Amino acid sequence: NCGQCVMVCPTGALREQDNLREVIEALADPAKTVVVQHAPAVSVTLAEEFGVKPGKDIAGTMTAALRALGFDRVFDTAFAADLTIMEEGSELVHRVRNGGTLPMLTSCSPGWIKFVEQAYPDFLPNLSSCKSPQQMLGAVIKTYYAKEQDLDPRNIYSVSIMPCTAKKFEATRPEMARNGLPDIDAVLTTRELARLIRMRGLDLNTLEPDMADSPLGQRSSAGKLFGVSGGVMEAAVRTAHYLIAGREMPDLKLQQLRGLKGAKFARVGIDGMELGVAVVSGLANAAVLLDEIRAGRKDLHFIEVMTCPGGCIAGGGQPLGTDIEAVRARMKALYRIDRDDEMRASHRNSEIQQLYTDFLGEPLSEKSHALLHTHYAARTVFA
Repeated sequence: NCGQCVMVCPTGALREQDNLREVIEALADPAKTVVVQHAPAVSVTLAEEFGVKPGKDIAGTMTAALRALGFDRVFDTAFAADLTIMEEGSELVHRVRNGGTLPMLTSCSPGWIKFVEQAYPDFLPNLSSCKSPQQMLGAVIKTYYAKEQDLDPRNIYSVSIMPCTAKKFEATRPEMARNGLPDIDAVLTTRELARLIRMRGLDLNTLEPDMADSPLGQRSSAGKLFGVSGGVMEAAVRTAHYLIAGREMPDLKLQQLRGLKGAKFARVGIDGMELGVAVVSGLANAAVLLDEIRAGRKDLHFIEVMTCPGGCIAGGGQPLGTDIEAVRARMKALYRIDRDDEMRASHRNSEIQQLYTDFLGEPLSEKSHALLHTHYAARTVFA
């Protein structure tokens, strides 16, 4: 499902499953409230589809374009990345303090999840039970947001714009539905969004940058880092440190976890406790590490795995012809956002705090588990 085959196909014969038709039909249906979310990696990539050199962040322009295309609400998936960190960071702290299954493995990359289900099912207990940001936001939109806005969830059509073809598979998993309603109705890749913009004749240069809708639109730069390998870990450690020590990390940047190296390791000290963490991108590198753990390696508490080398910025739904320099430029763009942002930790997001106050209660609460967490099971290679 990861889509890397599409990226390297020498004849251009391979394509992702196209979901443009159903999205266009939904946009034309007056009975539907069509909402859209966009992933962190998309805003630093989309401009390349229109001749701009790699590394330019156009989040505001993209939001304006989505409104011009007819979407009724535009949300930022990085908000849900902050929500994921609140749940995942709390889950990590709970496992460490209470003797839970370690090392804990991240669960936001759907190609990685399917790989574990098929090739390493003995590691299923290690996976975080958290849904991905895409699915968390989908669930919150059709429950909390629908109630707040007096909308019938059955009339909400929820679309996500992702750098990843595996997100299409993830959205169709039976675990990702509630009361017969899927969290997400359709997933478009970065390439598909670019095609839709061209089909409608939009000129991005003429659009005034706009902000995502609120609530569910505010994000920290930690949430934005989800687009790059190591970003989930950096975001999680920032919040885990706060949850354990009650104060912010003295240095929020974890340089040893940054960059394009396929496997990165660090020791993180938190209030007298030392956590062993690892960041892996590319499933071949993940397999090596899992084999080491099977063989007895015990120095790791938390492992981030991204299916695509470099993370979502190099996803299978990104522009064809992506090369290593383009990936580096996208990575640097996300690091710049984090460097310059005033709110750099997920737990500082006031809209996240309000969501817990008004609806969820607290991380890992019964309602949080019902909406934001899931489970996985072993499957055969052809399932």
